[in-house]
Amino acid sequence: MEKIIRFGVSMDSKLLNMFDRHIHKKGYTNRSEAIRDIIRDHLVSQEWMNADSETIGTITLVYDHEKGDISERLIESQHHYCDNIISSIHVHLDKHNCLEVLVVRGKANKIQEISDHLISNRGVKHGKLTMTTTGKKLV
Repeated sequence: MEKIIRFGVSMDSKLLNMFDRHIHKKGYTNRSEAIRDIIRDHLVSQEWMNADSETIGTITLVYDHEKGDISERLIESQHHYCDNIISSIHVHLDKHNCLEVLVVRGKANKIQEISDHLISNRGVKHGKLTMTTTGKKLV
């Protein structure tokens, strides 16, 4: 186990009160764990800034499957990127709308390319790339 190091942080009392309210709403039991998560989140963001770093994430798409040939185009695109798309789930939201969640892995720039390509398809109502990490570099 890594050695735990204690350090102090100085900040304005209003900012600290806002932080305390926020972490309480999120369910944190102490400031230390909240600060560790904030640091990890920042490090993951930095990882994604390096285009060649190995990353993982999800691409979420919402679309009306009856509009044009959107379903076929999305499936064709997914086959084109099959080396990076490691899993997918398809959910029927209602009579017309579908939710597709793709788990993607690869170099950050390639994952961004795949996300941009899928989300920009005519007929996609909403799309979002959620970036995370393989966890190898985090403690």
